[in-house]
Amino acid sequence: MKTPILGSSYVARSVNAAANRMVNLFPEAIPEGGKEPAFLQRTPGLRRLATIGTGPIRGLWSLLGDRQVSFVVSGNILYRLDTSWNATALGTVNGTGPVSIADNGIQLFIACNPSGFIYNINTGVFQQITDPDFPGAVTVGFLDGYFVFNEPNSQKVWVTSLFDGLDVDALDFASAEGSPDRLMALVIDHREAWLFGSNSVEVWYNAGNPDFPLERIQGAFNEIGLAAPFSIARMDNSLFWLGGDSRGTGMVFRANGYTGTRVSTYAVEWQIQQYTDISDAVGYTYQQDGHAFYVLSFPSTDRSWVLDVSTNSWHERAGLIGGNFTRHRSNCQMFFNGETVVGDFQDGRIYAFDLDSHSDDGTPQKWLRSWRALPPGRNGLVRSAHHSLQLDCETGVGGATAPQVALRWSDDGGHTWSNEYLAGMGRTGEYSTRVFWRRLGMTLKLRDRVYEISGSDPARVFIMGAELAASNAAS
Repeated sequence: MKTPILGSSYVARSVNAAANRMVNLFPEAIPEGGKEPAFLQRTPGLRRLATIGTGPIRGLWSLLGDRQVSFVVSGNILYRLDTSWNATALGTVNGTGPVSIADNGIQLFIACNPSGFIYNINTGVFQQITDPDFPGAVTVGFLDGYFVFNEPNSQKVWVTSLFDGLDVDALDFASAEGSPDRLMALVIDHREAWLFGSNSVEVWYNAGNPDFPLERIQGAFNEIGLAAPFSIARMDNSLFWLGGDSRGTGMVFRANGYTGTRVSTYAVEWQIQQYTDISDAVGYTYQQDGHAFYVLSFPSTDRSWVLDVSTNSWHERAGLIGGNFTRHRSNCQMFFNGETVVGDFQDGRIYAFDLDSHSDDGTPQKWLRSWRALPPGRNGLVRSAHHSLQLDCETGVGGATAPQVALRWSDDGGHTWSNEYLAGMGRTGEYSTRVFWRRLGMTLKLRDRVYEISGSDPARVFIMGAELAASNAAS
C-alpha cells in the first residue's frame, strides 16, 4: 500500500486532524512520464561566497544592465561588491533593522528609517540626505526618474527631484487617504506605486501633474492591509506580502490585479497567528530550477516559511542550532554574478543558494517529513500491524559513508513519539540499496499512526514515495 508521503506542509490546529510537517524539503510535480506524479527534494544549502563586515546583512542590491557591481549593507557600513566577491567600504549608515534600497542608474538611495543616504555610482561620493525638507524614509522605490518614499509614522508619500535623491521639495508629497490608517511601506511594480497601510492598499501612477506627479488610480483600492513593512516582495509578475486588516492579521496575500488573493493555508495561518510579534517579518523571493519561492521569516519567533508558487505548496525552511530548528539564516536576497545571493541575519556572511550543497556553510542541514500512515478515508479505527515501511528514494549517492535516515512514529496522532530507528541510503554507487524498516509494531490508543523521517548527512535527497505493509488486527 502506498502511504501518502508526498505533498506539502500542513500541521493543523489539531495534529489529530493533520500532522504533515515538511522542513527543508519541497515537492516538484512531474507532468508526465514519471514514476510518480511528484517527488520531494532537499532545499538548497548555503555555500559561502564572502564575509563582509561584522553583520548582520541588512540589505542587498544588484545594479541592472551590464554593470557588474552590487551593494551590501552589513551592520552600519555600505559596501560595494565586485564579481570576485571583493568588498569595498563606501560609508556609514545608521539603524539596526532591514534597509530599503533603490537606484536611478546614477544614485543609490538607502532608506534606514528614518535616515536616508545617497551613494553616487559614477562619482563615488557617499553622503546622508540633509535637505531640511526631507522627513525621513521607511521604504523607497524608483519610478520614472523619481525616488518615491514613505514618511515614518504618517500617511505621506514623497518624491525627490528628478534623478536627484538629495533634493526634496517641501511640497512634493501627498497623503494616502483612502483609509485613515498609517502608511507602512511602498513598492514600485509595473511603473505603479503600491502604498500599503495597516488596513488598506491603494495604487498610484505617474500622472505627470506639475505640483505632485503621482495620482491615485480610481478603483485601485482594497481593504487588505500590511502586517510587516519588510514582508513585501516581487515575483512572478506579482507582489506577495504578509497582510492584515481591522478584522485580523497573519494571512499571506498575492496581488491579483489591484486586489489581494489569499495564498496561505489555514495551517500556515494558524502557525503565524501563534507568534507573539509578526510586525518584524522579512520576506524575499527567488527563482531556482523553474521554482519561484517566497521566503518569509519571523525573527521574533525564530521561524521561516516558504511558498513554492509553482506548486502552490508551503514548507518550512530552517537552520539547525543545538539540534533544534531555527529560522533560516537568510535575511535578504539578490541575484548577482550568476548566483542567488542571500545575507546572514546574524553576521557578515553572504551565501549562494546551492542545490548541490547539503549543509549551511558547514553546519548540518536537517530535513524532515512527517505524514499520516494511511491515506485519507482509509482509517477504519481498528488496530493494525505495521510489518514494514520502505522508502522509495534515490540511493547510492552518499559518499564513502552511507547517509542515514531516521524513522520514528506516533500512535496518538502526533502528540508523542517513539525512539528513532536508522536505515542507510547506500554509499556511492550502491544504487540498489533499499531503505527499509521492519517489525514496526501495532497501532494502539487512537489506532492512528503518523510516521516521520529525517536526516542531516550531506547527501542528495530525492523521495518518490513510500510503501507500507500493514494488516488489520482483531479490535
